[in-house]
Amino acid sequence: MSLFDEVLQQVTGGMSGEHAQLANGVLDLVKEHPGGLSGLVQSFHDNGLGSVVSSWVSTGQNLPVTADQIQAVLGNDKVQQFAAKAGITPDVAKAKLAELLPTLVDKLTPHGTVPESSGLLGAVTGFLNPSS
Repeated sequence: MSLFDEVLQQVTGGMSGEHAQLANGVLDLVKEHPGGLSGLVQSFHDNGLGSVVSSWVSTGQNLPVTADQIQAVLGNDKVQQFAAKAGITPDVAKAKLAELLPTLVDKLTPHGTVPESSGLLGAVTGFLNPSS
């Protein structure tokens, strides 16, 4: 099992089927985003959603995000690519991203900060080994 598979299993809480497949797609989206996790967080800040994404990174309550806000941050192309990979419509993809992305970012930032240049791999390592 790869490191990302282990994180996915922890993030999804052992869920199976379609929901786990969608969560895997969200993890891929984060990994492939320019700048990885920190680049994604910056994209939310750049689109006026800094307080929303900061709530996901922090150790407190996660603020919700709408499907339209997801599309504004990620753009039509990324939403459509995610939808195509998942075999769902772009509207369903936006809704699923709005549901899953806050939890994923929250789990990848357990100490309330976005990892530095080590990117997602560092976040994953920290998530899997919180005592290190």
